[in-house]
Amino acid sequence: MARKGNRIQVILECTEHKTTGLPGTSRYITVKNRKNTPGRLELKKYNPILKKMTLHREIK
Repeated sequence: MARKGNRIQVILECTEHKTTGLPGTSRYITVKNRKNTPGRLELKKYNPILKKMTLHREIK
């Protein structure tokens, strides 16, 4: 049975990794409340390829 309500699953992708030209991507999956956060989510998460904390933004 599907979940009801405003919580949706979103994918976060690293913004700094694209500019480096290295292969691979750093992505995380999380949930957000669509009612409280209508805009795109931005969180600082660990990028294992770059080995540092980077900004991850929500992708569609």
